[in-house]
Amino acid sequence: MKIELASSYGFCFGVKRAIKIAEEHPGSKTYGPLIHNKDEINRLKEGFDIGLAESLDDVKDKESVVIRTHGIPKKELASLKEQETEIIDATCPYVTTPQQDVAKMSKEGYSIVIFGDKNHPEIKGVVSYAENEKDAFIVLDAEELEGLPLRSKVAVVAQTTRKPEDFIKITSALILKHKEVRVFNTICNATFENQDAAADLAKKADVMIVIGGKHSSNTKQLHSICKNYCDDSYLIENESELQSEWFAGKKLCGISAGASTPDWIVQNVIDCIQEIK
Repeated sequence: MKIELASSYGFCFGVKRAIKIAEEHPGSKTYGPLIHNKDEINRLKEGFDIGLAESLDDVKDKESVVIRTHGIPKKELASLKEQETEIIDATCPYVTTPQQDVAKMSKEGYSIVIFGDKNHPEIKGVVSYAENEKDAFIVLDAEELEGLPLRSKVAVVAQTTRKPEDFIKITSALILKHKEVRVFNTICNATFENQDAAADLAKKADVMIVIGGKHSSNTKQLHSICKNYCDDSYLIENESELQSEWFAGKKLCGISAGASTPDWIVQNVIDCIQEIK
């Protein structure tokens, strides 16, 4: 059986930047998990004494606090600034952009539509930048637009890791019904590249392994895309989850990885598959 890596996979710019920032501040705490990868977070804890603050109550005065890649709600950031803490902002610049877009357009009187998962930390942060959160609506598909009390002027942004084709459906539905629609394409280019590469590989592979955190939005998207082209597509966090029967009779194993998956985990998975085959 041949093993082939997708032409684009793994750590994106924002994650690489956040990891570097954390490593440069040993002994600090991250506000929320820095990235969606438990193994990499454990590496930072063991090698750099990076702690974890799950809430404001976990932050003490004069501590150094690293803001997670996904960003945090505006009020929580303001509360941290009121404390005697050193704030180190590792929010991905591609996440900061929709925050700024929402703040600007809501001030100008636009209703805000956010395409994304309301429970995802990135979206919790983005929606908090609206002047009035009652004028900001989070949707996952065009059907959820029905009945929303939107104004004639609408601005729409997207979670950085969503599928472009779904974003197009939502923006098209808005354009047909509203006088003015401002569209901000805030989907990350790295997401495009990883998704396209995973799709290309899944079309020819007879088994696909997607590596990444089970709570990672972009990793789940990769797995969904691979499933469209290769029925035997599996999402794992590390090599311990591999099952030998997945590879029985297979000729080509494709591998992709989410934006929060480090190369050392990818290599561990490859080594384990080679032993299995």
